[in-house]
Amino acid sequence: MNIVMFSDTYLPKIDGVGISVDSFSRLLAARGHRIIICAPKYEEEDSIHPVDGVEILRFKNAPLPSYPEIKVVLPSQKKLRQAMVDFKPDVVHIQTPGLLGNYGVVGARMYGIPLLGTYHTLVHEQETYISLYRLLKVDALLSYFTANKKVKKRLDKVERKKDKTIKKRIIMTMVNKLYEQCQLVISPSHLIKEELESEGFQRPIDVVSNGMDLTQFKAQAKTAPNNPPRFLHVGRISYEKNCDVVLKAFALVLEKIPNATLDIVGDGPAITSLKIEATQLDIANQVKFHGFISHDDLPALYPQYDIFVTASTMETQGLVVLESMACGLPCIGVDAFALPELIQDGRNGFIVQPYDHIHLANRCIELASDTPLFRRFSEQSLAIAGEHDINRCVDKIETIYRMASEGKFA
Repeated sequence: MNIVMFSDTYLPKIDGVGISVDSFSRLLAARGHRIIICAPKYEEEDSIHPVDGVEILRFKNAPLPSYPEIKVVLPSQKKLRQAMVDFKPDVVHIQTPGLLGNYGVVGARMYGIPLLGTYHTLVHEQETYISLYRLLKVDALLSYFTANKKVKKRLDKVERKKDKTIKKRIIMTMVNKLYEQCQLVISPSHLIKEELESEGFQRPIDVVSNGMDLTQFKAQAKTAPNNPPRFLHVGRISYEKNCDVVLKAFALVLEKIPNATLDIVGDGPAITSLKIEATQLDIANQVKFHGFISHDDLPALYPQYDIFVTASTMETQGLVVLESMACGLPCIGVDAFALPELIQDGRNGFIVQPYDHIHLANRCIELASDTPLFRRFSEQSLAIAGEHDINRCVDKIETIYRMASEGKFA
């Protein structure tokens, strides 16, 4: 089959969507399919190694003012025609609801090509990036308030309204209308499928995990945590990931386990405010910010640590969580969206309420101090990760593509 994918984010930018698109396209190409990936143009794109059967069409773009790493892609009739007419696709698959996702919908409709979509990200939970707060770059001024914790606390409250604001509902409605033009929508987790259905989403939804290359991410079950224990957080350092909650929890962990360490891997717009937070909490000496680390280096990195911690409230699956589990790490996360599907409370880790840094700290201390519990959780992380073998996921997506090309979802 010939398959065209549209994604507003792709390698060399490292995030869950880009990695998923790359992994699936490589494996599909290895099975004899031909793929075109329509993606933004990046300065570092020459670092991407080409694969037989996969072509990348890069679109010019401009950065979103409130979040420069999000690309506002400019239309190209020539490239759209190349993907939709010259390539003669059997299926169009949109991966994101941005402008490239919209181009994919328009192209599929213009040329009568079956359209599928993967609902990777709950975009309405990222409305902070189109807020006046971000557009004015108030976050860049946080260093000015280093000594004024009251100001920062108020800003945190602004960013953490739990109710669905009018703006969130508008975004959700717009994104859902886009995806409702697909014959079938793919969700990376059952919890996201349930969330969409509860919002009245009209199109059929099938669940296909983003998958995990278990030949790359692998380790033996851990028998005991290091002494002192080593905590790890990996991912985009963006505001919705709530890494500041992890820092606050770790400050409490140090009161009970003084020599524990926390390593934070990743880069993003919230990194400056996190470093300020670590200084304010007087834990900077035991928190290490590694910045960006190549995805190719992560399989060797995870096994060096004991416990993976995240406070993110918007994971539709959580690729880094799955990677850490495949390397035998027990995990601690929050009760939001898809995390409880991977971090199964009492089986391979603990789940706490969002923003509850005290409970998060207590669970970290408990897991680091109970060797039999730690060992059991490590074994179960490996077992759960084994259910997400990417080859099984490609089998399922291949079947979906074939059924779509035959008009089974029309």
